Amino acid sequence: MSAPTGTKSMAVGGDNFSLKAILPPLLAIIAGMIMVILDSTVVNNAIPNLVDYFETDLKTIQWTVTGYTLALSAVIPLAGWMTDRFGSKQVFMITIALFTIGSVLCGIAQTPEQLIIYRIIQGLGGGMVAPIGMAMVFKLAPPERRGSIMGLLGIPMLMAPAFGPVLSGWLVESVSWHWIFIINLPIGIIAFILAYKYLPKSDRHAAPHLDIIGMCLAPIAFSMLAYGVSEGGTSWSSTSTITGLTVGGIALILFIIVELRQKHPLLELKVFKSSDFTRSIILTWIVQLALFGAMLIVPLYLQGVMKYTALEAGWILMPQALCAGLAMPISGRLFDKIGARPLAFAGLTVISASLFTLSRISVDTSLWVIILCMCVIGLGMGFTMMPLNTHVLNSAPRHLVGRVTPLTTAAQQVVVSFAVAGLTGYLTTQIAAHVASGGANANPLTAAVAGYGDTFFLSACIVSAGAAFTLILRKPRQQAEAGTAAGGDNPDPAMMAGH
Repeated sequence: MSAPTGTKSMAVGGDNFSLKAILPPLLAIIAGMIMVILDSTVVNNAIPNLVDYFETDLKTIQWTVTGYTLALSAVIPLAGWMTDRFGSKQVFMITIALFTIGSVLCGIAQTPEQLIIYRIIQGLGGGMVAPIGMAMVFKLAPPERRGSIMGLLGIPMLMAPAFGPVLSGWLVESVSWHWIFIINLPIGIIAFILAYKYLPKSDRHAAPHLDIIGMCLAPIAFSMLAYGVSEGGTSWSSTSTITGLTVGGIALILFIIVELRQKHPLLELKVFKSSDFTRSIILTWIVQLALFGAMLIVPLYLQGVMKYTALEAGWILMPQALCAGLAMPISGRLFDKIGARPLAFAGLTVISASLFTLSRISVDTSLWVIILCMCVIGLGMGFTMMPLNTHVLNSAPRHLVGRVTPLTTAAQQVVVSFAVAGLTGYLTTQIAAHVASGGANANPLTAAVAGYGDTFFLSACIVSAGAAFTLILRKPRQQAEAGTAAGGDNPDPAMMAGH
């Protein structure tokens, strides 16, 4: 058995901690994560070009997005066991290599079927990057500096989705769609070299026997739920939606039963015995449900109502990303001093105020009002997202962090899919209702604007509920740190006893 988890990381994050020491491994992780996050958004802008290039229909090309999402969801639950068995550094490098190879293959695809298959390869590689990367950064940073370091990691996580449409629009219009994939080659090579040279490799230890039943049920549960919910954005009564939700729901129930009975489960669900963890993860889901949905609705409004191109909409939303990136490191430092509750409360309060402002949108609303609201939302996200994510990891026993990040990432995939599908479906329903209420003289543009206003109002209400929910957050008990200090990676039974 090799050295226990955290041996080398404590050398980086102990009394002699310095940002200079942790910066190279942090850059390696950021390079890998930003490549995967960018690729989740750049393809959407290129879909019309792909339809024309391959001379096929939209439904076929849409599978390049669906297949990628399903592959991501399927492999996320395996991240914890893989890192236990082969080591975080080794698995991280393999996933970066697989994602990069898949990207190059996508760039040279000759048929729609090839592009779909290569996108699945991309997803299989990219699914583990985020949970493994977050777990490694969490272990590298000392407890008293954890918020600051996780804040630096959060900058690309919030900015990449905004840069994706701009980068995609520029590449598609100025070069060709092939480059939205091929551009990952140099980034992937840099990330692989940085990971090989700088990431600590002392966190590999003997893994328990693989939970075969869980390994079969988890990909079915999370991928089918993500598929069913994404299809629900078109029609909640369609065969594909009902099938996906039914199969995914049954598989999820069976998976939960199996995991709670397993001595060495694939995902450590017993962590929910910690009331601190349960409170913080539920709040994180509420925030993601509203924010990611709102991030989709605003570009739709800019393009569908105000008639901006996808590239123009991307530039308009860029200040939001910059504000989020500006707030992220500040919130990280404040988190180390005052914890997550005041930051999350303040951030969600200003976000809800901005969404309530957007809910009063009209045909005559100035673009600058929208930009200002999005900037405030960006600042609120910067003060909310990473402190909550760090709080979630702090709430879990340290020896389970490698198993908690796949759990939270898999759940986020489903929650974000639900947010996008749910708010899109609500928007469509409200627009139709306003058209119907206007009768024969209904103005389609006015009805559309009213529907967007209703959707922003719903998002604002959800965020307001999240702001109120932050008041029950509390600073996690330091059981995990005490257990690690006393017994290394050996689980402390008291940690799992709940509060």
